[in-house]
Amino acid sequence: MSYDYAPPPRFEDRAGDEKPTGRHPVNIGHLVMGLAFLVFVVVWALIVSGAVDIHSIEDLRWLLPLPWIVGGSIGLLAALLRKS
Repeated sequence: MSYDYAPPPRFEDRAGDEKPTGRHPVNIGHLVMGLAFLVFVVVWALIVSGAVDIHSIEDLRWLLPLPWIVGGSIGLLAALLRKS
């Protein structure tokens, strides 16, 4: 039984490689859904704290689309600014 094993390159052999920066590309889908969730929490907090006075479900019509508008806007901006 034989194994084909190549040892990893030595540090000296990798001197010309690009150094990692610790950053990774942003996943726009995760960004949009995270921001939408955050805005849902803010809307909920405004309603529970009484900062927004709602008397019926009709008063929520202007609050409920906010998370999707904010998330979509930031997602479009991130897509436009992303490096190719």
